Amino acid sequence: MSKLFARFVKDESGATAIEYGLIAALIALAITAGATTLGGSLSDAFNSVATELGNHVN
Repeated sequence: MSKLFARFVKDESGATAIEYGLIAALIALAITAGATTLGGSLSDAFNSVATELGNHVN
C-alpha cells in the first residue's frame, strides 16, 4: 500500500494537466476581453463613419 501511495505522490501528470487547463482558461479569458473591447471600438468607428456619410448625403 505504501508503494502505491509513494507512486501516486511522485506522479505529476495530473498537476501538469491542471496547469495546462489553467493556462488555456486564462488565454480564453484574454481573447474574450480583447474581442469585447475591439468590438466596442469597431462599433464606435462604424457609427462615426455612418454619421459622417449621412451628413454629407443630405
